[in-house]
This record gives sequence, structure tokens and C-alpha cells, in this order.
Amino acid sequence: MELLILKTDISSSKKIKQLLPIFNGHPVIRRWSVDTEDIDNVLRMEVLAKNGHEIIKMIKEEGFYCESLPDF
Repeated sequence: MELLILKTDISSSKKIKQLLPIFNGHPVIRRWSVDTEDIDNVLRMEVLAKNGHEIIKMIKEEGFYCESLPDF
């Protein structure tokens, strides 16, 4: 299991609802949440394998900004 922490522009419940069927139907995504109160609109995902680059690509293809947050 891998934890992805991503900076996004998913800033509203409307945008979250747009992604809901995509994330919930994806075979490697186990859990996910978006913190729209955070300045970076942080998307946290638990995924089965090291598919971070594929997940970022998928989100961008849906028309959203997304990048990995640097480790602190």
C-alpha cells in the first residue's frame, strides 16, 4: 500500500463529485479524500502499488491540476 499526498485545484464539492465515480471505480485506489480547507487542496490517496505517476496523469486528463507535494 502506498500513500499519495497531492497538491490539486480540487477546491469544491462540485469538483469532488465529478471525480467520485472515477476514483471509486479505479482498481488500485482504496481510500481517498480531499481537504478543501487546505491552501493546497490536498488529495490523499491510499493506492495498492506504486502508481503515483499514473494517478497524477489520470487526474490531469480529467482537467485538474495535480502534483506531488514535497516530503518535509
